[in-house]
Amino acid sequence: MSYYKYHVFFCTNLREDGSACCQRFDAQGMRDYAKQCSKELGLAGAGKVRINTAGCLDRCSEGPVMVVYPEGVWYSYVDREDIDEIFQEHLIRGKPVERLKI
Repeated sequence: MSYYKYHVFFCTNLREDGSACCQRFDAQGMRDYAKQCSKELGLAGAGKVRINTAGCLDRCSEGPVMVVYPEGVWYSYVDREDIDEIFQEHLIRGKPVERLKI
């Protein structure tokens, strides 16, 4: 069994040359929000959900992006409501959010 039920990686890469990157969409702020949500919902910790920062996940043109393991489901999101939906549907109910998948 995996240490976490779900392991979520947020790309927070910033490209200094001005090209497309997740951090241009406040990816770090969204990751911080997700981390806060996991704690508030009682989902953080062993056997539950882990929210992590990732470097470049190399899907810059589709950003901002995050990926949920163990399924390897990739998402793009726009706002906190999208993050809330991913939590409610995927991380709590176990059903990927089709409209946000990439």
